[in-house]
Amino acid sequence: MELCKISPHWTKTSPSLFHLRRPRLIKEEKRCRIFCVDNNQSLKSEQLIVSITGATGFIGRRLVQRLLADNHVVRVLTRSRSKTKSIFPAKEFPGIIIVEEPEWPKCIEASSAVVNLAGLPISTRWSAEIKKEIKRSRVNTTTKVVDVINCLSPDVQPKVLVSATAVGYYGTSETQVFDEQSPSGNDFLAEVCREWEARAQGVNKDVRLVLIRIGVVLGKDGGALARMIPLFMMFAGGPLGSGKQWFSWIHLDDLVSLIMEALSNQSYKGVINGTAPNPVRLGEMCEQLGRVMGRPSWLPVPDFALKAVLGEGASVVLDGQKVLPKKAQELGFSFDYPYVSDALKDIITSDKKLVQGQVRAP
Repeated sequence: MELCKISPHWTKTSPSLFHLRRPRLIKEEKRCRIFCVDNNQSLKSEQLIVSITGATGFIGRRLVQRLLADNHVVRVLTRSRSKTKSIFPAKEFPGIIIVEEPEWPKCIEASSAVVNLAGLPISTRWSAEIKKEIKRSRVNTTTKVVDVINCLSPDVQPKVLVSATAVGYYGTSETQVFDEQSPSGNDFLAEVCREWEARAQGVNKDVRLVLIRIGVVLGKDGGALARMIPLFMMFAGGPLGSGKQWFSWIHLDDLVSLIMEALSNQSYKGVINGTAPNPVRLGEMCEQLGRVMGRPSWLPVPDFALKAVLGEGASVVLDGQKVLPKKAQELGFSFDYPYVSDALKDIITSDKKLVQGQVRAP
């Protein structure tokens, strides 16, 4: 009798790493059992060496924690070793290697994968100089990483490059629905995303490229919620602008899991939307946040006030887009937090100090 056993996996779907073991034949009581490894499977014992740009950011910090927890090797590519050491102190992160830009090539050469997350935050007032830096910080870093990879001989190149981009690629709309096949928009952020992605697409074709178009990331230590929670705590929370704009979001842990899957699963290629499968209007998101925190969502912030503070940058919150993760779902990725109510409950209740222990379920 012949049995085919598939090795256990450790992520949500069935990833495969960079090499496969040949099937082994084992005789037992005169019966032959065939143990094989599926092409889309990975082994928990497989260790990755991952170089990361943008590791000190909101997403990068959580990704580093996840990689270390899963026993992978992390190499942080930075422009400021001192700043990075303050975020990843040696006592708490003893296995991390931190290198400044001149050392990037040697670090990337010794890596099995690269994750590119670098970029200036966009939720600020946009001056002409800030707009240049928003684009420059993304395009130049991506170009640097790609150039380094392309200069390496094939036998020492990383096997995969996972490069961030954003749902701003699609432009904005209150009525359209966007997936990975949708065309790009015509505003400033769409322009940034097109050039950002184009630089990543210049990587050697032998390197598997995954472009994750990231939505609004929800987590308690940064991003949109870090600014909204204090307002709700003071009973001053409410929708921004009309509240009718689409809010394509993703829980931080789901995004990190998606990146982990992209690193290890060879089926992940090309553009993948990093958003939850159930986007909501911003007004609904604020209402759900108020319920979870036991606070009303009653004080809207008018358009003119946001524009006075953020200028052209107000478009980030006043305009939105309904983006669906069609590719991730086709690949079988399982979201832990498909609904915003569940995501917010997890984030808020994970730190009860935010609401002084008084968290009410919706």
